[in-house]
Amino acid sequence: MMRQPSLKWLLVSRLVTLQACMIAAALLIITAALWSTGYLLDDYEGASLDVLAEATERDMAGELVLRETPDLVNLRTGAPDLWFAIRDKQGHRLQKGSIPPAYLPAIAMLDQLSDARLSNQPELAGKPDAVIKWVDSPAGRIQILTGTKGQMSVQRLARGISGGLTSLILPVIVLMALATSLATPLVVRRALAGLRRTVAQAAHIEFDKRGTQLQASDVPIEIRALVRAVNDALMRLDAGYERHQHFLAQAAHELRTPIAILNARISALPAGTDKRDLLEDAARLTTLAGQLLDLQRLDQKRNHFQPVNLTAMAKQVLFDLGPLALGAGYEVNFEPEGDEVLVIGDQTSLERALTNLVQNAIDHGGRHGTITVRVGKSHFIEVSDEGNGIAWDAREQIFEPFNRLGPDGRGAGLGLNLVREIMQLHGGGIAVVNAGSKGACMRMTFPSEKIADGGVRVA
Repeated sequence: MMRQPSLKWLLVSRLVTLQACMIAAALLIITAALWSTGYLLDDYEGASLDVLAEATERDMAGELVLRETPDLVNLRTGAPDLWFAIRDKQGHRLQKGSIPPAYLPAIAMLDQLSDARLSNQPELAGKPDAVIKWVDSPAGRIQILTGTKGQMSVQRLARGISGGLTSLILPVIVLMALATSLATPLVVRRALAGLRRTVAQAAHIEFDKRGTQLQASDVPIEIRALVRAVNDALMRLDAGYERHQHFLAQAAHELRTPIAILNARISALPAGTDKRDLLEDAARLTTLAGQLLDLQRLDQKRNHFQPVNLTAMAKQVLFDLGPLALGAGYEVNFEPEGDEVLVIGDQTSLERALTNLVQNAIDHGGRHGTITVRVGKSHFIEVSDEGNGIAWDAREQIFEPFNRLGPDGRGAGLGLNLVREIMQLHGGGIAVVNAGSKGACMRMTFPSEKIADGGVRVA
């Protein structure tokens, strides 16, 4: 899999490349401008000096001589009156041409001079008439006095530019690249600070938290369109979720009437095995319709929470499902630790959660033994049976949606998942516990806040 490049290092590489290209282009433009004005051609004062330095050698006796280089030939062709005086530190001298009388005293004083620019003009301005300079040559370090004849060649100009690039421009590019490498990540980090906040906001979006929009004001304008597109997608998902919830509510309401009619007709049948089985099936249909309604009602969150007496609620659920449990072959046991155990919540949702647990005990308790409902003063409700129990590795999976307790399980597999959703909504939880029962034992636990007068929680 190809690794995606980092934005900051992509910017660093491209900025450094751009800077290098701009510096090189600026150097070429300046050189071309100087060349076009004739400054490098006509006003370059070191043309003859450079040619003489490259052509100066030593003979077998160590004396200074000139080698007829192509540049020297061209120089003499363009300047027939070429003159010069060359010496080294050992006292060897080489002098040719007709030296102007004005510079003869300078030749006699070369030992006392280092570098100089000489001119017959009252004020030394522009290109001088002659130069004195110590230079490096094939013969070693030498001092040359000569007139400013000739022009700079293209080859010498190219060598000068390449030398300038190596000694001056390249270090500048390296320093600029280093500065860019240090500054760009900081700039990118600050520029994308708003985007990081938007990403953190997106990480907390849940499927049941509708109406959430990502903040677009703090992100760079180039990314704002993407954030707006995500917000539009969230709005479409919210609208689709609303339609889905509306469908669930409508379907559940439409199912309740025929289910009620079915229950009435089954109740009119004579007692027997068929009637018992039909009542169980009708009870599952009633439970499923109720689960669909509860899924829709869970969106109301805590808007209608009131004090709920767990003991009274559990007694009512057992009163409703007791005949079904007795008809299925179970005994029913109710063990409250107090007449009033108060929590804050939605009574309808909590009744549905407890109904689902008792219905599961009826379905999976093996049709024998006792189904026990306990209400504890420490704010919990337990539902246990004496069936085959629940495998240890399945104690978390059974709370996933559409997960059944066994391959022959009946129902939609929403009951325990709905219980978990309801308990999380109330700040509590649902878990499989070992309470001494040889079958399964489910415990609904609630927050332990005290309830003050008026139904207000007190920490």
